[in-house]
Amino acid sequence: MRPFTAVAALCGLLFSSSLVCADSSTSSRVALPADFKPQQVFKNVNLVRNTNLEKGYVRETVNVVVENVDKQPQSDYYIPFPSDVFGKVGGLEVRDKKAPEKGRFAVEALEVESPSDYQYFVVHFPEPLAPSSQITLGISYFLLNSLTPRPATIGQADKQYLTYSFSAYTPSAYQTVTQKTKVKFPNTNVPDHTTTSGLKSGSDPERQGTTYTYGPYDTAKVAPGITYPITLRYEFTRPVITASLLERDLEVSHWGGNLATEERYWLRNNGSMLSKQFSRVEWTLTNYQQLPSSAVRELKYPLKPGSVDPYFIDDIGNVSTSRYRPGKPPKREGSLELRPRFPIFGGWNYSFRVGWNDELSTYLRKAANGADSYVLKVPFIEGFKVPEGAQYEKAVVRVILPEGARNVQYQVVEGASSNGLPSSSQIQSHVSKHKTYMDTLGRTVLTLTVENLSDEARDSQIVVTYDHSFWDGLRKPFTITAGMFAVFVTAWVIGNLDVSIKKR
Repeated sequence: MRPFTAVAALCGLLFSSSLVCADSSTSSRVALPADFKPQQVFKNVNLVRNTNLEKGYVRETVNVVVENVDKQPQSDYYIPFPSDVFGKVGGLEVRDKKAPEKGRFAVEALEVESPSDYQYFVVHFPEPLAPSSQITLGISYFLLNSLTPRPATIGQADKQYLTYSFSAYTPSAYQTVTQKTKVKFPNTNVPDHTTTSGLKSGSDPERQGTTYTYGPYDTAKVAPGITYPITLRYEFTRPVITASLLERDLEVSHWGGNLATEERYWLRNNGSMLSKQFSRVEWTLTNYQQLPSSAVRELKYPLKPGSVDPYFIDDIGNVSTSRYRPGKPPKREGSLELRPRFPIFGGWNYSFRVGWNDELSTYLRKAANGADSYVLKVPFIEGFKVPEGAQYEKAVVRVILPEGARNVQYQVVEGASSNGLPSSSQIQSHVSKHKTYMDTLGRTVLTLTVENLSDEARDSQIVVTYDHSFWDGLRKPFTITAGMFAVFVTAWVIGNLDVSIKKR
């Protein structure tokens, strides 16, 4: 694939969106020595970390006022994460808090050689920050697989509790003058939490409803890298849904005017496991009384207006416990309600696939700069939507274009708020061929692979542009016609063969 040029402007005109070009090649991480330490060219004047525990994964937003304390303009700001946490970070993005509409800053993942306590992301400012100047950064990300059930095993109808551990001092590569952390819980049932001593005057943390506030702390004399461990234990009687793998196929058919979507899931519940064998009677009573449960009962898929022919299949075959509610009126979203063959408790797995069809005209447009160019705008992932959220360890999205499609390029659509996707440098992509019935060259396939996603990525969009001429569209009819003609000729030749036995 070649990089975007005039296509970016074209897509902007077509969809009136703020687009950020995603590189078509995979960027390798920059290797750094084990003793690497960022230069102390910045100072965090004030830092506020907001930690949200309302879903089955951790969502954090850090707002920090950064000042350049060096004598030269600086444009690279380093964000450290403990080495055991770095691989769980997903959807990291950085914006100017006072001007979020300008889009996200470029972020690059660095790899420090082990042994190292920290790994880093580096943020590249669009313009160097002048000496003694300040900028307010909004840093948002989520942490996958960072919640631990305690106790690890519970009864089938028992309440579930999760624990989360972090440092009262937000990890930073630079000196921080003042900071505090706000933790938002899903409810007020927090039986255990760390109470600090000597960090501030008065009680710490301070509680207000479902929010606990640690700090503010005066950390002007605390060296970067110093930690103060905090552990929280709270009620979360909902499933902790994790997809170890999501495979999503979007198949474009010009002849049929159809966009066929199929998603394949490998799910597991990371919640507390059962201490005893599963009881169907107890489960029936729980459902009848509508009591909260840590098991996955059902999954609901909001489908775009006009979606038709939905299906739900698992490893055994078609699953009949599903219901599709088309949008009424037709311009409203439909709803596909799925109920697995069995409730998915902690430690249990379930793999299945869902699919549906859409009118291609809703997603495909002809480009204004040529009759042979097309622009396709589709969701990066769709998936189910549940209150407890879902996390995806790996997602593979395949856009299967018509046979003969070439000059394939793509972009990730950006807006003024987070779309749940990481920076373009962390999305791997390649183009390959996929052969189906009566294909000659094979269909062109754009494959995008990304790790560590959350259900926030449901709002993300990608734009794919490609060239496909009129003659490319005639390749399959010609192939089918030639194949049928060959069959008829062969049948005629065979029918006219004289295979009778004659006297000599």
